[in-house]
Amino acid sequence: MSLRGKTLFITGASRGIGLAIAKRAARDGANIVVAAKTTEAHPRLPGTIYTAAEEIEAAGGKALPVVVDVRSEENVLAAVAKAVETFGGIDILVNNASAISLTGTLETPMKRYDLMHQINLRGTFLCSQACLPHLLKAKNPHVLNLSPPLNMEARWFSGHVAYTMAKFGMSMCVLGMAEEFRGRVAFNALWPRTAIATAAVQNLLGGDEAMAGCRTVDIMSDAAWEIFQRPAADFSGHFVVDEDFLRTTGVTDFEKYAVTPGAPLVPDFFL
Repeated sequence: MSLRGKTLFITGASRGIGLAIAKRAARDGANIVVAAKTTEAHPRLPGTIYTAAEEIEAAGGKALPVVVDVRSEENVLAAVAKAVETFGGIDILVNNASAISLTGTLETPMKRYDLMHQINLRGTFLCSQACLPHLLKAKNPHVLNLSPPLNMEARWFSGHVAYTMAKFGMSMCVLGMAEEFRGRVAFNALWPRTAIATAAVQNLLGGDEAMAGCRTVDIMSDAAWEIFQRPAADFSGHFVVDEDFLRTTGVTDFEKYAVTPGAPLVPDFFL
């Protein structure tokens, strides 16, 4: 039950859920490729690939910060090559990088539509494609997409068609690739039962009031860690919800994940 010596390639790992997954694996002594764009701190988006690397190494892991725009095939291929050169291979890919715009059809500029589809869907497909030759050589290879369960009901689309299409595209990669590589590489999706305390919630979904009803990123990193312990040959094609899955592992205390213990939790809008 350890990720010691495993190499994780995590997109968008400079902050939030991606960084939390990285630090949880680092506690085991894992190697983390911090594949993200941020090299200088942003006023509303704290954290860079370099501060993330420092936190990962302080937690007990080894870090390789690499500037990666997942929209660029050249960037991704170079980062994968650097990861393999540095650590000898790739065992786990986490497709975490994502863009969000909760806007209706008439309020979504095509520039924003393109950004969401290029990062969320195309970036996920590209990173999976680039890592697969190395994952196929690993002992227990996993790909984890941070995307919701597929549910083709109009209510999940009507308020933000473009965003839902982009996130469901990530989930469709799980559906198809899990079958394509069944028995060789595990492909699963992970999504939260409640809102998670990230910069997206703070900046886009309601500020401090919304943050009070969130759970911390730790619930997602604990769930991801548990997924990576499962045999890749047997556990694939699942759309995992953090709380439900952790209950199956014996977790009963979910209050420890609350940003504000006792406060009503904000449910995730995809569930």
